[in-house]
Amino acid sequence: MEPPSFLTRSTSDESFSSILSTREEKSLLPEPVHQKPKIRVRTLLGHCLYRRVILWSAGILFLLCLALSSPGGRQRRHRIMELVDFTHQDVKTSGGDGEATMAEKDTEGVVFVVSTGDVQQVPVQGEHMPTWLRFRHLDGFFNGLKALVPASEHIPEYPRKSGEASPFPLTLSYTGLPTPTPYVPQPDYESPEYVSQYHAVEKCYLDKERKIPVPDLYAYNGVVQGQPEPAMGSRNLLGLRDDVCFDRFGRYGPYGLGYGFDEGGAFVGTDTEQQGSSTVWEKSGKINYENMDWGDAQTRCYESNKKRFAEPATPTKTAAVSSKLHQRSFLRTERQKISRTAVVIRAYVGFQWTQHTILNFRALISELSLKSGGEYAVHFLLHVRNNNEAIWADPMTAQRILDENIPQEFHGLCTLWSEAQMRLYYPGRFGGSFQNPSGGDIHGVYRSAHFPLQHFAMQHPEYEHFWNWELDMRWLGDYYELFDRLSAWAKEQPRHELWERSAKYYIPSYHGSWDDFTSLVHNETLNSGRDAIYGPAQFPGRQPLRSELRGESPMPSNCDPNNRSDTECGKGEEADLITLNPLFDTEHSGWVFSTDVTGYKRSLPLPPRRCSIITASRLSRRLLNAMHEETWRLKHTMFAEMYPATMALHHGLKAVYAPHPVYLDREWEIEAIDRAFNGGRDHTAGGHGSPYDLANEHNHKGSSWYYNSEFAGLLWRRWLGYAQFDGRGRNGGRSGEGQLRGGKVEEERGDGTGRLCLRSMLVHPIKWEHPSELD
Repeated sequence: MEPPSFLTRSTSDESFSSILSTREEKSLLPEPVHQKPKIRVRTLLGHCLYRRVILWSAGILFLLCLALSSPGGRQRRHRIMELVDFTHQDVKTSGGDGEATMAEKDTEGVVFVVSTGDVQQVPVQGEHMPTWLRFRHLDGFFNGLKALVPASEHIPEYPRKSGEASPFPLTLSYTGLPTPTPYVPQPDYESPEYVSQYHAVEKCYLDKERKIPVPDLYAYNGVVQGQPEPAMGSRNLLGLRDDVCFDRFGRYGPYGLGYGFDEGGAFVGTDTEQQGSSTVWEKSGKINYENMDWGDAQTRCYESNKKRFAEPATPTKTAAVSSKLHQRSFLRTERQKISRTAVVIRAYVGFQWTQHTILNFRALISELSLKSGGEYAVHFLLHVRNNNEAIWADPMTAQRILDENIPQEFHGLCTLWSEAQMRLYYPGRFGGSFQNPSGGDIHGVYRSAHFPLQHFAMQHPEYEHFWNWELDMRWLGDYYELFDRLSAWAKEQPRHELWERSAKYYIPSYHGSWDDFTSLVHNETLNSGRDAIYGPAQFPGRQPLRSELRGESPMPSNCDPNNRSDTECGKGEEADLITLNPLFDTEHSGWVFSTDVTGYKRSLPLPPRRCSIITASRLSRRLLNAMHEETWRLKHTMFAEMYPATMALHHGLKAVYAPHPVYLDREWEIEAIDRAFNGGRDHTAGGHGSPYDLANEHNHKGSSWYYNSEFAGLLWRRWLGYAQFDGRGRNGGRSGEGQLRGGKVEEERGDGTGRLCLRSMLVHPIKWEHPSELD
């Protein structure tokens, strides 16, 4: 059955992930065999991060295009599609990641063994291959629900201590498929503890008649045996649960996965293994989303709960908002009001919406906005590339653009913008740039994606914080848990050596506990001979903001500006910036856009700069106000990923890197992870040896979170139930190489372990999800 045609298809693509290709990387890495049969010219020339830089290697890309259009590539796509059951008829399969023996059918009480599949690991050949390509691929990601065990019994395949035995081969006694339960990470809004401190939360509904409550997602209690632990970051540290896992039906079934268009579903998932999936609809039923209006549902939810929220701060009070909100937490004479957060998703004309994409944003809106009683609100910022479109003068033009580019159910959440609008909003001459590697316009989205976010914040004083989000990111878990726990953890981080802790990756198996990591950073800072950052940065040519001229301090009231060793300073202060990768020093880092700095006197040295790759981050109103004033009044700006962090540095704001769980697809030596990802100056991610140097970025390809990751998409599609090439081969393996594994028939085999169930994690970039998207 074909999906409904709800918008015109386009071939353009504008995400902030890069397809940057360099001479250094090409000399080290084997050419990947991509599964996509085409590379479209408009895609290469779009505004995605780094894309214009790819023109530097046009010759190599031309050869790559020839390879992608070869009969071999088409044959690979055909083999993938063979493993997708569109008609519910029998199809052929290939072997799985591990071999299960002694079981011939899916019956309870069967004991079977799952090996690691080591016999299929091919030694790497070649003297000049990057180190990480020589490490063995991990298999534990791809075991399924039949291998579920209590978290207390979980033995990870990786990382393991020296001399520690592998959990493989697994001997499993299958006693029946486990049953998922509703997963609700939001506070118990009806508990005495909550209602004694905060205003009551009115329940929100999907429909105006208040008959269809927002559904729960479902999780399994336990962890799949042998599943690896994250190589970097930690759930426990951030307050994320690590004793549950999510399969595709528990995660997306409540939003339409697994049932057809005739029932109001998304149809996708009906072509995958489905045993036991009906549990997720027993409480809510299969919700019909055909006429859903998320904008109306979000507005109704806020209106019924508006008494809960603090009034917007006036411009002269924004500097003190965070500390005042914290101080109210100690008052019990009246119910507290809370601030609101906007989640702003960067969209653009020409993006190819799919049913999987729609499921993801149904989940995000439900879990963040409706389930929280309006604490969060979701907005799409739609970039209209054609500056000649009369999107403000003519409502019919605006509606046409929405109809052609955004599914109708999300229309009420969209704000249209264009680069021509940014030229009007930030007029005048900006002055020269130290360098402009991309050759892009200063008002263009490629260099200044923060401009429309700054404008949006100025137009929406009702929000205190703004998450900048992208279309090709996925969170395997509940979105409220992610954003709430990141916020709470960042709030409790002291300012003492915070920039220094945020400048490197936290590797638990190497660094030990967070306290151990904190002590290590303290000693490294002392040994570096550099002063820890505390308060606003001072540098030649620095210009103060108006708030500074008024005598306002960016430091909270519990900080002594003269005591740099105060370890309590900043605890309980909301973070002005939360990033999902380290805040690294770009100076001498080898990052290509390090000197894309505009409006500062070029007769003076470059100002100090910090950056976090991937623009996904939470920004406070105070930070956006500072960025806005620097842009319109001082005519300063920088490359998009560098500007927020640098403004926080310059103006003494609180910036935090939240070390969320990041996985590696191979059995790296623990010391090698630190050398590769913290190999910069003073054992950080910045300066000489940075992992963001063009010559070093290949190390991220096997990670679950980076713009050039190949593993993120592979793991995500396997979790969705689709066969994938396993990326293994004699040259170390790359995306699209190796054997087909996973998929419907493999997951249905009696001697297999069923569909994947993974613990919560972020994955990026996800450029396609269903095999039919390869057409």
